[in-house]
Amino acid sequence: MVMRESPDTVVSAPATDTPRTLQRSLSLWNSLTIGFATVSPVAGLYAIIGVQTVVAGGGWFPALALCLVMQLLVATVYAELSSQIPIAGGAYKWARQLGGAATGTYAGAIYVSSTIAMLTTTAYTGGVWLAIFFGSGSGTGVTLVIWGAVFMLICTVLNLVHVGVFKFLISLGVYAEIVGSFGVALLLFFFFRQHEFSELFAHLGTGTAPSQTAAFLAALAISGWAFIGFDACSTIAEETHEPKRMVPRAIFFSLCMVGSVVLFNSAALTLSFNRDALAHTSAASDPVTPVIVANFGSWAETPFLAIVMIAFLACGSSMVQYTSRIVFSMAREGSMLAVLTRVTTTGAPHNAVLFTVLLATLGLLFGLNDEAVATVLAFGTGGLYAMFAMTTGVGLYTRLTGRWDPSLGHLKLGSWGLLINTAAFLWSVFEFVNIAWPRPYATSPDAPWWQLWAVPLVLGSILGGTTLYLLIVKPTRDDVLMRPGESAPTQE
Repeated sequence: MVMRESPDTVVSAPATDTPRTLQRSLSLWNSLTIGFATVSPVAGLYAIIGVQTVVAGGGWFPALALCLVMQLLVATVYAELSSQIPIAGGAYKWARQLGGAATGTYAGAIYVSSTIAMLTTTAYTGGVWLAIFFGSGSGTGVTLVIWGAVFMLICTVLNLVHVGVFKFLISLGVYAEIVGSFGVALLLFFFFRQHEFSELFAHLGTGTAPSQTAAFLAALAISGWAFIGFDACSTIAEETHEPKRMVPRAIFFSLCMVGSVVLFNSAALTLSFNRDALAHTSAASDPVTPVIVANFGSWAETPFLAIVMIAFLACGSSMVQYTSRIVFSMAREGSMLAVLTRVTTTGAPHNAVLFTVLLATLGLLFGLNDEAVATVLAFGTGGLYAMFAMTTGVGLYTRLTGRWDPSLGHLKLGSWGLLINTAAFLWSVFEFVNIAWPRPYATSPDAPWWQLWAVPLVLGSILGGTTLYLLIVKPTRDDVLMRPGESAPTQE
């Protein structure tokens, strides 16, 4: 296959008869909604609010706000990079092009494994809501795994049908988030508020954490789950129109939108419920629905659950797309099976989608053990923060050594770029260590040692396996290359 080149473009790729480029079918709105759905205020907040209350005791709102501010710095670095290298795979491709083939291989291994862990967790929790919606109750063990598999099947179908159906579902999911999450929070805030605003900062250190400092650090670590996934916009850049302009905007504004909703919703819930109710809130236990039923009548339960279910399906479907594009990009560079590079006439890498779903579905088997589910969740979060640290670190190193010139990109930050990049890197390293730190009081008193050290153990195993792979298979640069400032390759 020959790649069409613009006058200032140098693109090369291994010869193959398999289509290796994706079709541009996504607008700024589509990219923005995919980023919004992947972060998902409903999935993010409901999954952490109970743990926050149990561990910190209360007063965790400032930690949530601080985490959002720092993640916006990371998102700014991602936006800056995507304005120069808008290609499938996002951070994996940036690491490979700026840091070399070996760096890219490490980045890809971390990226794929952590996003698949995220997808598995989303399918598991989404399956819980699916079960609740159909009136079977949450159940345990095998039942939850089966519902999670059903949830994953629906998300798979939505990724394999026409792109128009997928875009409609994602947009519908965003509207559902606005109605079911932000709308409910407005009702709670204005009509059911029980506490003064000081409640947002009260009771820190009264949970299982041994001190206020420990409680704040734990709250900061737990908050990390609510603000990941914005990088999905960068992994689908090759399918977005005018990516050097649109993708940076989508990255930044999707996190701003989600962050605003999460902060407001968390404040509304904290001010509307007592701490005992919040302590029992999770993806499997929802205190909002009973309040709505009690105040609006039983008729409101099914519509509200439907809204939440649509939001979860949009989140799961966007995560399948998000992860499969990383798989596709790695396969195109020769780091995975070549069959995963095949693109159908509709412009979607169906084999990469099926491969991603297969691995995430196998991960659902961990759901047979509740402690194992917590481990998968912890690694998904920790792994992505390791990826944030790696991406901002590669960006900072290549910026300082002159291997990357940010001024060539569409997004120009000037002297602020170095300051933001440095702060984002330091934050990412700190938050990764904070998430990976063993906290017996955040799990259970009798938790096995391997669960406490799950993040460094799993990440160490992945890095060790990747090192062995690099020693056996020497990576090359015979891949799809993009120099800063170029557009994604197009098929002639």
